[in-house]
Amino acid sequence: MRVLVTGGAGFIGSNLVEALLQDQRVSSVRVLDNLATGFLRNIERFISDPRFEFMEGDIRDFETCKKACASMDVITHQAALGSVPRSINDPLTSNNVNITGTLNIFTAAREAGIKRVVYAASSSTYGDHPGLPKEEDKIGNPLSPYAVTKYVNELYARVYAGLYDMEFIGLRYFNIFGPRQNTNGPYAAVIPLFAEALLSNKPPTINGDGSHSRDFTYVANAVQANILSLFTTNKEAVNQVYNIACGEQTSLLELFNGLNKEAGTSLKPVFGPERIGDVRHSQADISKAGKLLGYSPEITVEQGLKMTFSWYRENWKGEKMRNGQATPQL
Repeated sequence: MRVLVTGGAGFIGSNLVEALLQDQRVSSVRVLDNLATGFLRNIERFISDPRFEFMEGDIRDFETCKKACASMDVITHQAALGSVPRSINDPLTSNNVNITGTLNIFTAAREAGIKRVVYAASSSTYGDHPGLPKEEDKIGNPLSPYAVTKYVNELYARVYAGLYDMEFIGLRYFNIFGPRQNTNGPYAAVIPLFAEALLSNKPPTINGDGSHSRDFTYVANAVQANILSLFTTNKEAVNQVYNIACGEQTSLLELFNGLNKEAGTSLKPVFGPERIGDVRHSQADISKAGKLLGYSPEITVEQGLKMTFSWYRENWKGEKMRNGQATPQL
């Protein structure tokens, strides 16, 4: 099978590419990425593999999407502009990338005769619905432009499936973390920011009082869900959306304390104002993905944090020695 991975130079995408190239069912992997939030260093190890191809381009350009889809069998669409705060500060760009870009990929797939598209959805779709754990068919009103864009992706997938006899599988990610997640920039995720702070021996800032909770999910679990979705032969499993998580709740303070212990430090966090548009608590019901896809998270949050912090520590030291820098450049 020939697989197109959009956003394949990014955090989740590059981990997915690595797994696909190890899968005997995959004959070739093409990555489409504009390198806005992805990095060549994430995929440089694959360049020498004859089954791997990198195409630099933007999903906002329809002709680029058509070229990327040519000769492919399936698509896993990871390209997006993440971050709730980013979407609040710049809703137009988030809309253009996440909605127009996704519609371009869906349409290019249809024109290329690609029947199945797996796409990255988001737990932000649950919005202000208070229920826990989150069940796929019970959503509320979105709380940010980012949440709107990810829900619109699901609506387009449903419409395209009905109109054009295509198969779509949406994966609602819950706070994915792991190696290669970027620490830099104003919209970096919480775990790499905590890791950087601990490695720099500087107290991090926690937005709010630390009681906000998330269903943190190690990246290998998201990769597993994508591969199951690409290859499932269960007809009931297609044209569905699934929660991809561990089914657990971890508060930001619990998360920091765990990393603090892993680092062997005793830093105290600084508490700042809550972020606008943030959901206070999140936890997934993953029974649907288990039943229809066979999804079963293999890495616990605790195991994932150990592996992730180890990766940051090793890479941080290496970059520090090479560049003489006091802070990591991951």
